[in-house]
Amino acid sequence: MDAFVIRHGETAWSLSGQHTGTTDIPLTENGRRLAERLQPVLTKEVFALVLVSPMRRARETCELAGLGQQAVIDPDLMEWNYGEYEGLTPEQIRAKAPGWLIFRDGCPGGEAPAQVGARVDRVIARSRAMEGDVALFAHGHVLRVLAARWLGLPAEAGQHFLLGTGTLSVLGGYRGVPAVRIWNGPLGA
Repeated sequence: MDAFVIRHGETAWSLSGQHTGTTDIPLTENGRRLAERLQPVLTKEVFALVLVSPMRRARETCELAGLGQQAVIDPDLMEWNYGEYEGLTPEQIRAKAPGWLIFRDGCPGGEAPAQVGARVDRVIARSRAMEGDVALFAHGHVLRVLAARWLGLPAEAGQHFLLGTGTLSVLGGYRGVPAVRIWNGPLGA
């Protein structure tokens, strides 16, 4: 069983570096193009389950990638709740909290790493219960935590998995051991 992990396409805030958790914004035109590039790859696969974050940018990516008809909304795939840091850039946050790192410190009024880890653990359990591959459409930080937890690492280890917009990653196994098959795979021009 493989989990195809898809980060949504570009948004205005992903371009500006603003933390976008609960703010429901659409894809940019470039983000739509990135999502459409996923279609030829994803539509030739057979998925036992397609899960998508309820946020518009993830749902739009799923639709443009050709899997919208199969998709089931899963609130556990919501992006990290940034609380007081919603809409701020890392530079603005570090001006208030020098040395801040989301994977270590979480967000005041939002979620801690362990809370995000608990959510993705439910997604992983649901995925591994399927007989067949799954597709997961979501967001940068939550998917980085998902990769860490897939491998049995703590949520904080998500800091080691950089993830661009509109990318495809595949998590699977190697001889019964959870493994990363593809990470941050761009689909080219």
